[in-house]
Amino acid sequence: MVAVWNPLDCIARRWTPSPRTLRRAALSAVVMTVVIIVTGGAVRLTGSGLGCDTWPKCTDDSLFATSEQGLHGAIEFGNRMLTYVLSAAVGWAIVAARSVKPRRHSLSRLAWSMFWVVVANAVMGGVTVHMELNPWTVAVHFLLANALLTVTVIVWQRTREGDATPRPRVPRPVRKLGWALVAVTGLLIAVGTTVTGSGKHAGDSSEVPRMPFDWVDAAHVHAATAWVVCALAIAMWLVLRVVDAPADTRARARDLLLVLLSQGVVGYVQYFTDVPEILVGVHMLGSALTWIAVLRLALSLRERPVTDPEIPAQADPADPALSTA
Repeated sequence: MVAVWNPLDCIARRWTPSPRTLRRAALSAVVMTVVIIVTGGAVRLTGSGLGCDTWPKCTDDSLFATSEQGLHGAIEFGNRMLTYVLSAAVGWAIVAARSVKPRRHSLSRLAWSMFWVVVANAVMGGVTVHMELNPWTVAVHFLLANALLTVTVIVWQRTREGDATPRPRVPRPVRKLGWALVAVTGLLIAVGTTVTGSGKHAGDSSEVPRMPFDWVDAAHVHAATAWVVCALAIAMWLVLRVVDAPADTRARARDLLLVLLSQGVVGYVQYFTDVPEILVGVHMLGSALTWIAVLRLALSLRERPVTDPEIPAQADPADPALSTA
């Protein structure tokens, strides 16, 4: 049988990342996903959504932005280029996950799922441009970015764990409350797309269709959902103290409350100040940080003990610290 050459296998045979390197690779994917969410919002808020009027090229005749497209073209093209930086971060995480010794098949498969979500969202970005910023496709584009954020956070968490069966750290009702918090926060993010989809920041100076809602009513529904999330977060914080949950889990519940408080302040200020662009951008950053905090809290409610000994990164034989007298 002829062996099929696989570049990842070749890298894995020659390189073993340390646990710290593996965690950094996964964290880089998380950070770049947040960056792409915020810069994607900047494209919309600066009216640069059609700065490149086609996809995958920027114009019918050029892959790159041209001087005729001005600042809007540069902003939209710059955001597209950041996708390659995101892809590099995801690629590093995939290679690191594949190269761990002993091999962790589940972690490697999970890391590969990041790649497919990136591809799906890139295609959706192209669909959004071809449909001239249809608000429904814009919403799907944003939700796919949050799907990527979900996977990257899970991969980051799994780099700190083993591959054993998850073991609960708190009673079952508390875990159910945690996943209810995840579900309602996901709904909050989805409802948020109706606010921007019906609001004034359409993403371009041309006549862009809006969702058939009054944006004020959509904002009220969004705020009501946010209050439900806050109530669940406070309940979780209190319950974790009652059941004497591990210190790191209680700390994550506290962090979530702080993020929600900040996000709520920004949300109400932007509403009462006629939604200025800068505050909308800050609110989008807060949305990503809130989702990360909710996921980390939920994932801390169980643990996967490390059952196999870690093999450290291969040392350099020329290192003088390894030489013997």
